[in-house]
Amino acid sequence: MMLHIPGVLTPEQVAQIRARLDQSPEWIDGRESVGPQGARVKRNRQLGESTPLALELGQIVSAALMANPLFFAAALPLRVLTPYFNAYSGGEHYGLHVDGAIRAQRGGLPPLRADVSTTVFLSGPDEYDGGELEVVDLYGTHEVKLDAGDAIVYSSGSIHQVKLVTRGERVASFLWTQSMVRDDGKRAMLLDLDTHIQRLRAEHGESETTVGLTAHYHNLLRMWAEV
Repeated sequence: MMLHIPGVLTPEQVAQIRARLDQSPEWIDGRESVGPQGARVKRNRQLGESTPLALELGQIVSAALMANPLFFAAALPLRVLTPYFNAYSGGEHYGLHVDGAIRAQRGGLPPLRADVSTTVFLSGPDEYDGGELEVVDLYGTHEVKLDAGDAIVYSSGSIHQVKLVTRGERVASFLWTQSMVRDDGKRAMLLDLDTHIQRLRAEHGESETTVGLTAHYHNLLRMWAEV
């Protein structure tokens, strides 16, 4: 499942985050956060993950995502890793790779299983050339380059890459979510059902049908959720 979520961050939030990131001296080589396989294909910069700024800005991104109904419906979050921030310019890129299944959490919290990957774009598509997020799944290869403030949500099991940036700078926040529903296909079915319930309710109001379908949704969630 891949899902574009527009307007997760407001233009004001994007501008605030970018101003703070642009002034920060705490950017490090992105290879410091990956293993040997990732280090061979990763060429970017990353804000030091334990710095006060990373934690502060990460809370803004997390709060915006958790307040977004579409993100919640798609990811069904049980635990969300504190967001990270990265930047690409001058030929930097991150070649084909797959995200690790288990992610360490900061602050001594237990590890998190990465089910859902999310990128929140902090640069507009006119600010840089290249830099597309390319995701490979059973349905082919998909290139993503969104407006600043928009997010893309996709399965953490997908092979993906960030293509070479040839002009300007691509800045983004990224994070992983452990879902209440581990299986990507089941999450997709629940999102599809929820979306149709919401449309039915908007077009015809509350009815016996919408109540019955809502009960069906929650009984499936009750059957599949791991909490």
